[in-house]
Amino acid sequence: MSARLRCPTTAIIIARPKTWHWSLLLVAALFVLMIPSQALAATEPVKTDPIPVLAYYYIWFDPTSWDRAKTDYPLLGRYSSDDRAVMQQHIRWAKQAGIDGFIVSWKSMPKLNRRLEQLIELAETENFKLLIIYQGLDFEREPIPVEKVASDLDYFVYRWGNHPAFDLFGRPVVIWSGTWEFSVEEIASVTERFRDRIYILASERNLEGYQRVNHLVDGNAYYWSSVDPETYPGYAEKLQEMGKAVHADGGLWIAPAAPGFDARLIGGTRVVERKDGETLKRELEAALSSSPDAIGLISWNEFSENSHIEPSEKYGARYLEVLAQIRGLPAPDVGTFDSDAPAATGAGYGLPMIGAMILLMIASLAAIVWREASRRKQPADPGKRDATDETAADML
Repeated sequence: MSARLRCPTTAIIIARPKTWHWSLLLVAALFVLMIPSQALAATEPVKTDPIPVLAYYYIWFDPTSWDRAKTDYPLLGRYSSDDRAVMQQHIRWAKQAGIDGFIVSWKSMPKLNRRLEQLIELAETENFKLLIIYQGLDFEREPIPVEKVASDLDYFVYRWGNHPAFDLFGRPVVIWSGTWEFSVEEIASVTERFRDRIYILASERNLEGYQRVNHLVDGNAYYWSSVDPETYPGYAEKLQEMGKAVHADGGLWIAPAAPGFDARLIGGTRVVERKDGETLKRELEAALSSSPDAIGLISWNEFSENSHIEPSEKYGARYLEVLAQIRGLPAPDVGTFDSDAPAATGAGYGLPMIGAMILLMIASLAAIVWREASRRKQPADPGKRDATDETAADML
């Protein structure tokens, strides 16, 4: 008589094990039960809030970019966005702080396509999500030709439209930056071509602007980096009003939050003080009050407008620490830059070692079972009857 053990891919016929075999199986089971549930979970950041936090992320940087309009610099040095190790470290630090993905600033050009491809590969490896904010305005803040917008989105859909890094909301999300500079007819000529394959969100800055285009888009993402909660008394109510309107249309609403703002070196006049994290806390609270589908955190690395939360020379890791605290996570460790270190995900770093030990125990048990099963299949020696045969016979 035999017992049949099934696994998802095969079935193994074995004789019923001896008592000591059961003991080994019991030890293995107890060993597995002793592992913290977090360690057995997928490598995801532990979150206390189901609303994703997505940081706006810029891939425009060359080493010379840091020579103009900067008052602070990254802890990682004056990097190029071509640096794969820097991108990987960004993702890992972001995950440690409870950030679920990046909203990547992009339009189609060889340099940015190369960098986006690299970021997508890393995001897949690190189990990290991506959205796109398409730059619809040129350097002079004028709208680019609508034919260029359509051509770039066609390229994006063809090349990356089915990539799992973009599946946070079931299909890729593209925020069209600068929709207020395009006519209804221009927007319609683009969105009606792609809305069955990607979600296209407007970037309108008020309720009236959104209502102008709401029938042509799949929601709205408001990039409001310069608001000062101290001097804008109706700030939270404005976000709530916009979120309610977007949801009434069945769209996605991405609400903004920033740690501070200072764009004086690029022609701005407004300064929003950071207040050692209090501004970020207040803006996150206001964003959450609008029932968003995601929070658009402004920004990971917009150093020219000083809205960055990337660890920097001036602020260190302070703003990742503030975010991690709000998300119920331990403070990220940014003391060292090691591109080969495992990503922090809320699970213990001992998971690979534990997994290896479990596999070793299972393999050992399987070897014992296979050996004894093989011995039973061999013809019995007429002059010898071993204990294994006797025990097996007694169990029948």
